[in-house]
Amino acid sequence: MTTPTIMPRLLLSVIGDEIGPTLDEMLSFCAETGVRRLEMRTLDGRNLLGMTLDEVAAIATRIHKARITVPTFVSPVLKWPAPGKAATTAKVDFAFDPASCPAPDPIQHAFDIALMLGATRLRIFSWLAYPHYAPADLAPPLGKLCALADEYGVDLQMENEPVCNVATVADLDAVLRTFSHRRVRPLVDICNAYAHGAPPTVDDLRAVAPRTDHVHLKDRSAATGKIVTIGHGDVDFARLLPVLLAGTRSREVMASIETHVPDDRRNATRRNVHAVRHLAEHIGAELA
Repeated sequence: MTTPTIMPRLLLSVIGDEIGPTLDEMLSFCAETGVRRLEMRTLDGRNLLGMTLDEVAAIATRIHKARITVPTFVSPVLKWPAPGKAATTAKVDFAFDPASCPAPDPIQHAFDIALMLGATRLRIFSWLAYPHYAPADLAPPLGKLCALADEYGVDLQMENEPVCNVATVADLDAVLRTFSHRRVRPLVDICNAYAHGAPPTVDDLRAVAPRTDHVHLKDRSAATGKIVTIGHGDVDFARLLPVLLAGTRSREVMASIETHVPDDRRNATRRNVHAVRHLAEHIGAELA
């Protein structure tokens, strides 16, 4: 007799600017849909990493007064060229120029922003892609990031991103094998791997599952090359998401909606909230 798999609880969240550019739009959406978690990236077209701490504090005050939590600062840390390296990518969504940060050290500033927001997770990248990258290249910035993560009590969520060196789930696994620090965790974006032309295998997902406590959810149609409502594209979440959930050591996994439909953000995100609730019910996972 086999023991049934006990799935972790999914924590529904939405990246704020996937709803609209203003804080009013974000908060009203949460009130209408019952979403209790906002992950913050940009506001009114400005990346929070380019804001002063006073500006961020004012934003955080409004969010917390609305009884909404911010689990993650969806930062652009390391979504910029590596020192001395020429990036091979052209168009980069939500890229950031560290020189535009109001503080002398953008990495330290990112942790201070997370602290202001009450976020216990900081999204990071792996530099914009360049030739002959190896996971060990990330040792200098990850050493600094891990030291600060321990100091601030914040986990580092490295996302696989097509324009960055870590583009696939297999790339995430390579980083996790190289850096065993407990604060370094994979932010698994299955759709990003599809967009890169490397949909993850079950073995890929099983490899990163033990340290996974955060996923990005969006869907993509290969026929049109566009992001679509979850369940209407090619990403087989019903088959692949349970692989991650069955293998994680975490009791809770952040399920973040990253809609990526700029011309109809609010309505598309609303559809995705319904889709994720349906998906959770379908795979037998509790959604909070």
